[in-house]
Amino acid sequence: MQTKNVKQSKRWFKGWTGPKLGRLSAKLPRRRRRMRKYNAFELKVFMAGLMIFDHLDHIPEFLSPEVAGLFHVLTRCVGVWFAYAAVESFLYTRSRLNYIARIFLAAAGMALGNLLLNRLGEEAELSIHNNIFLTLGLGVVTLSALAELRLTASPWRKLGCLVGATAIVALGCIFAEGGLVLLPFMLITFLCRKDPRRRNAFYLFLSVSLFAISYQPYPSWQTTVQMLAFNSDFLFITILPFLRRYNGKRGPKNTGTILFFYLFYPLHLWIIQIIALLVAV
Repeated sequence: MQTKNVKQSKRWFKGWTGPKLGRLSAKLPRRRRRMRKYNAFELKVFMAGLMIFDHLDHIPEFLSPEVAGLFHVLTRCVGVWFAYAAVESFLYTRSRLNYIARIFLAAAGMALGNLLLNRLGEEAELSIHNNIFLTLGLGVVTLSALAELRLTASPWRKLGCLVGATAIVALGCIFAEGGLVLLPFMLITFLCRKDPRRRNAFYLFLSVSLFAISYQPYPSWQTTVQMLAFNSDFLFITILPFLRRYNGKRGPKNTGTILFFYLFYPLHLWIIQIIALLVAV
């Protein structure tokens, strides 16, 4: 009989909240809803779509200067995302040599396609020189030199790796597409890969430095803002919200996902260039 009463009291207590407990529970903050995170391939597809807007100004008179400047500002995160992905691929690929060869093969194919289209566009004075594959290839070779620098015991080999990496970055910043942003970005990402806070601090420092280089006051603030929109490489820092939403996973792995960027990047530029040639006729 006593055991039965104890069970009943337990049931009663379990189901009872009471007026005070009810008021307290009403004041408790609700748990924040976790925002969805995305894998590398999902972000790659999103950035590829965003990339198109950055290149629409290749078509004559298709965009106003204001809209072209706005698209340029919104797409500053694209190149650095693919640079970030290149660093991760370098770190986790099975064969770094094959990965480097694949990037430079893509760069050679891009250069050949650009050359053919530039021949067709000579009369219309339209040309295309984009080749981010070359910049990413130089960045990955630099990372390879730094990795070898850590592993080798020979002082002469260390010196050779250091001099080689410095020369590649210096030349790449001058001659390669987006080199002034992408190559330092890749170095920061690689060297600070285990410390996101330090990495982000160096990103911010690089962004401020690029702003100081780009900023130039004009007679009106409208002109100043418009020129900053076209020289807005410092806005690569907008990649940070996307890195926070990145879950660190690669996503689906097959031939299509591996070759996606190698095919999409040149094809979308060549299609836009062909449209530009047709418009100019």
